[in-house]
Amino acid sequence: MASNQTAPQMGPDQEQNKEFDYSKRSQWLRAAVLGANDGLVSTASLIMGVGAVKQDIKAMILTGFAGLVAGAASMAIGEFVSVYSQLDIERAQIKREKKGAVVQENDNENEESLPNPVQAASASALAFSAGAMVPLLAASFIREYRVRIGVVAAAVSVALVVFGWLGAALGRAPVVRSSLRVLIGGWFAMALTFGLTKLIGSRGL
Repeated sequence: MASNQTAPQMGPDQEQNKEFDYSKRSQWLRAAVLGANDGLVSTASLIMGVGAVKQDIKAMILTGFAGLVAGAASMAIGEFVSVYSQLDIERAQIKREKKGAVVQENDNENEESLPNPVQAASASALAFSAGAMVPLLAASFIREYRVRIGVVAAAVSVALVVFGWLGAALGRAPVVRSSLRVLIGGWFAMALTFGLTKLIGSRGL
């Protein structure tokens, strides 16, 4: 009988821990998935766009590398500013909700649940860089232009599906739908960049 009485008492605590862990995980998961997808799509689109008018491998690689550095820095700064603003808002809300000693006992727990701007910025920059490395590596070792473009598109497509699946699985979202949404979005961005750059380049602008 003692064990039967103990189980219900532990249930709410276990549920709260699970909710708390999921909340913390969602913070870095959002930054990591967005960063990786942006790194994949933006860097691949830059490489494809330059490749549409200039087939030189050096120009494509330098463009992709510049996109990696600029994108990682931009993502980190943007994420830091955004999460820091959220942190200020939540801290202000906690101060407003303080009601005596009962709330003061939970101050440490509240602080642990607050978003971490540095962690979010670092995760975003690292994820962007990891995603951007896929098209860069795919294009670096292939001299033939047409093959290079095809390999970049194929490598990025596979990576988009993997990142889409990973984000959906960890975020408890529909896996197939999320992966297809990420893949189609990436295809559209690359095709649009390639097509518009090719059009402008063909007109000598």
